[in-house]
Amino acid sequence: MTPKLQIVDLTKRFPATRSSSAGGGADSKAGWLGVLSRVSLDVGQREFVTLLGPSGCGKSTLCNIVAGLIPPDGGEVLLDGAPIGPRRGQVAYMQQKDLLLPWRRVIDNAILGLEIQGVARLEARDEARDLLRRFGLERFEWYYPALLSGGMRQRVALVRTLLCRKDVVVLDEPFGALDAMTRAAMRGYLLRLVEEFGRTILFITHDIEEAILLSDRIYVMSARPGRIRAEIAVPLVRPRDPAHATVVRTKAEITAALHAEMAEAFS
Repeated sequence: MTPKLQIVDLTKRFPATRSSSAGGGADSKAGWLGVLSRVSLDVGQREFVTLLGPSGCGKSTLCNIVAGLIPPDGGEVLLDGAPIGPRRGQVAYMQQKDLLLPWRRVIDNAILGLEIQGVARLEARDEARDLLRRFGLERFEWYYPALLSGGMRQRVALVRTLLCRKDVVVLDEPFGALDAMTRAAMRGYLLRLVEEFGRTILFITHDIEEAILLSDRIYVMSARPGRIRAEIAVPLVRPRDPAHATVVRTKAEITAALHAEMAEAFS
């Protein structure tokens, strides 16, 4: 079966602000910084796959390429076996910040993607209300974002992402700025999304335990320029107990691999 999403030999570099002699992943040609180096991975239909790696390894750059926001220098992204190319709007994309529009109320932030797709506002609001209720936000639909907590804002952003009606959802460290309790609650909302709506998820995080608790498979990236160093399956039903022997063992395995990677990068 063809994977829902495929990333094949993806390479990306950016103009460097310093010469190649400064190190840190710069190419041999002065003025360029290598960010991704021949990254290949796949995500099956309705699979939850996490990309895990140290800060600066190119995770967000990869997300931006998959979303069509920036082009790769080499390789390609395939959706249902067909190249996405430079087209935007082929996947739903939630970035690290909630990016809610401060002049729009909660319900109208939630329906932004639907409106861009041409759905009438009243119809879009009716669809949004059901999701806002499922995510515990029904009492806040007419509030402005400034009146919401950080966790509530992220829930609105998650609802907006789901309402884009795309099969593939890319989530770039959506819980990174939240406190531990709110983050745990958001994981529960995300698992509900997976179970009830059957979306295919590419999830980005630097939290090892979070990756293990959520994912079917985990790809571990190297330091910049980012490469895939390991692929790890997590054969456990969800929800998962952080104290489960498999979770503890997998966490130790990934932690050791990342420590070795960072030691090599800074040696």
